[in-house]
Amino acid sequence: MADRKAEKRWESLSPFELKNELIDLAGDNQKKNALTMLNAGRGNPNWIATEPREAFYLLGSFSLAESRRDWDEWDGLGGMPQKDGIAGRFTAFLAAERGRPGADLLTRSLDYATGTLGFEADAFVLEMTDAITGDHYPEPDRMLTHVERIVHAYLVREMCAGDAPAKPYDLFATEGGTAAMCYVFDTCVINGILRQEDTIAIMTPIFTPYLEIPHLERYQFKTLELEASQVDRDGVHTWQYDQAELDKLADPSVKALFLVNPSNPPSVMLAQDSLDHIAKIIETSNPGLTIITDDVYGTFVNGFRSLMSTAPRNTIGVYSFSKYFGATGWRLGVIAVNQDNIFEDKLAHLPKADKDRLSERYGTISLDPASIKFIDRLVADSRQVALNHTAGLSTPQQAQMALFSLFALLDKDDVYKRTTQTIIARRMHALVKGMGVPVPKDPLAAHYYVELDILAFVRRTYGQEFADWLEQNHEPVDPVFRLAEKGSVVLLNGGGFDGPEWSVRVSLANLPMAAYEQIGGWLKEIVEGYKQEFDAS
Repeated sequence: MADRKAEKRWESLSPFELKNELIDLAGDNQKKNALTMLNAGRGNPNWIATEPREAFYLLGSFSLAESRRDWDEWDGLGGMPQKDGIAGRFTAFLAAERGRPGADLLTRSLDYATGTLGFEADAFVLEMTDAITGDHYPEPDRMLTHVERIVHAYLVREMCAGDAPAKPYDLFATEGGTAAMCYVFDTCVINGILRQEDTIAIMTPIFTPYLEIPHLERYQFKTLELEASQVDRDGVHTWQYDQAELDKLADPSVKALFLVNPSNPPSVMLAQDSLDHIAKIIETSNPGLTIITDDVYGTFVNGFRSLMSTAPRNTIGVYSFSKYFGATGWRLGVIAVNQDNIFEDKLAHLPKADKDRLSERYGTISLDPASIKFIDRLVADSRQVALNHTAGLSTPQQAQMALFSLFALLDKDDVYKRTTQTIIARRMHALVKGMGVPVPKDPLAAHYYVELDILAFVRRTYGQEFADWLEQNHEPVDPVFRLAEKGSVVLLNGGGFDGPEWSVRVSLANLPMAAYEQIGGWLKEIVEGYKQEFDAS
């Protein structure tokens, strides 16, 4: 067992660094007891969406046929897909491949693209075929034209509960959500939308790197935490925010709001009344507030609505395809900025010194650098401006992004969504069964992660005296060390996410269902072990 001094030192580490120490402990235990290590410390799902990948591979076969059709003079060398008549050839190809995995989705995707979205058939098929071939730089560099429209439709359905904004979003395809966040913060600082020493509000608990980014040398923001402190009548965390916490945003000195919605680690959607209250604060008290929202878990909550829907003018939306489609290795993300936004106005009203500096910065890519939109500055800054002409997410990645989006858009009955939600619900049931507690019921919870407050559980179940003893005699990270040593289980400490210090984060995405009942049982045994120590004392 790790001693208190060592545990106290490890509390200063990010949970993701502490995880490595726990894996070492679990690894030692694994060797001694021949147990299988259960790593519920990271949220990489253990499922993938197969049909859009089948469509991707089949589209690749068509693209190679089109390449050879253009140029087949030498073995091993092809040409570039050509537009004239390509949709007809694609339709004939799909008819010949009827019944092959992926063919049905590609057929329905073509119908949706030309019918619902109104695309010209040859132009759409050429873009997708050329994209998957990867034989051209991305053009436009921000995002391929048809792919942007498809992903836009997907975001409206999944992030805005199907309600399109008055004006559309401009999208920038990025190398995952993490790259998107880096680009957003860099461009905001470069362009004077946020400045060093500005105060930004962070809704906690939150993904640990998002607590660390504002304090990096290049940003040096002051941070104001909004704490999800609400509990229900039984004293169980709801991970929602008191209105008094949200009212801190009314101070115009708070320049930005940074959040993950649904939250990480609790993975609970921000309640509609909170979304509305933030929108009202913007309207009445802080119209210049910049909102940066990471909505990667939104698809796991029915009827999810993002602040990019509730407050579109002020919000920079970030979405990643990684979790929902089991695609962390694909690195597929997107930044969304509404065409009617506050950022163009902020750029127009910068001091002259800033305008002169930015004109020099962007002068090599435009004769009128002041007119470059905020989202296009994001693209340029992602390549240090000088390499703007080679910016953009690789076109095969964009093709897969489009196929993921089309797969979801064409799933009118949400069969895939209900399946992934059922997988998580079954694992939640197994976890609480092992712990011997009721299944939580919260329609706003994604349950992709669960944050379990051990101290609050002890207080509710055994009383305040035992809870006080536990705090006085053990460190908050002690439960995760006991789990690692006892059962080869790796969880992350919730305190590292600025959640309750005695909480642990369990990912319900990456282990077999039976593992969660084991984890729940071991958590119960650890609490019972503390209780035995308390009774003996």
